[in-house]
Amino acid sequence: MANLKQVAERAGVSPATVSRYLNGSLSLPEPTREAIENAIRALNYHPNPFARSLSRGRTDQIQMVVPEIKAPFFAALVAAVENAAFERGQELAISVTLNRPGREQRYLDSVSDRHVDGLIFVTNHPEVAPLKSRIDAARRVVLLDEDVPGATAPRLFCDNDSGGYLAGQYLARHGHRAIGVIGTGDEMHSGAARFQGFSRALDDSADGGYRVHRKTGSYTIEDGSRLCAELLDEHPGITAIFAMSDELVIGTLDELARRDLRVPDDISIIGFDDILPLDYFATPITAIRQPVEALGAKAVEILLNTDWEDPAACSRVEILPVTLVERSSVASVPPAPQATVQHESNR
Repeated sequence: MANLKQVAERAGVSPATVSRYLNGSLSLPEPTREAIENAIRALNYHPNPFARSLSRGRTDQIQMVVPEIKAPFFAALVAAVENAAFERGQELAISVTLNRPGREQRYLDSVSDRHVDGLIFVTNHPEVAPLKSRIDAARRVVLLDEDVPGATAPRLFCDNDSGGYLAGQYLARHGHRAIGVIGTGDEMHSGAARFQGFSRALDDSADGGYRVHRKTGSYTIEDGSRLCAELLDEHPGITAIFAMSDELVIGTLDELARRDLRVPDDISIIGFDDILPLDYFATPITAIRQPVEALGAKAVEILLNTDWEDPAACSRVEILPVTLVERSSVASVPPAPQATVQHESNR
């Protein structure tokens, strides 16, 4: 196998010139560049990636930390980040935490220890206070999807507030005034923002008054089924459910099927995420769609382009728009007797 010295001899330059040309630290005249490229092709030379990384002080590897890989949203997000990283010539290391703080802290330390050039960090639980100091120490970290309050890091979210608003506005427009909401609580950035937007939409649109019954848990199928059951047992008069994730939609549908309730004839559903093929369900599900591919591409862009010495750049927050995908899971209901505005929240 050819080495760098042989390439240099064939091109008529020094090994240092070839090395600096390959790591991008030297600008050469066109004839010299052609001589080096021709020598590389003729000798079938392949640079040692580890040596190149060492010479440039970079690993050309970034890391993505996610709570799990089997959930459709996280799987799609990882695929989007991997594709964007590949386009930028970066290797992507994927680490799965199962939402265990010890694992999250360990992976954050990999940036401080210079094992990777930077990290895209996704958490999915509310107990994040211990992570702040690790993120501050690592520095080259982008927070994606959920927040770690107080940490110094660029943040990238979908527009959860607008998504909640679109969902509430849509249900109000179809006459729904007794509505169940299932999702995470206010301790999670996404749950708080989605519910805030949802409530604001009903304030703006439900001129006849409304009642919202909120149940909180985690973004899982199991909690979708459990929370839906609690809603129906405690508030049998609800006409619609806003489920804040694809998994919660599935759990809700399971519980409705157990009770022989039909969508949308007996109860309407609107979801959030729209990663699963909701249009192929027996009743295609109306949902707020997250821009997963755009989130992945933007996260890589922020990670690689941020000036980590600039405090303003390290505290930036970017929010990408969501869209309402209308299908057939929401029916219109006749006007109900005027009701007063009422919120109920149960955990």
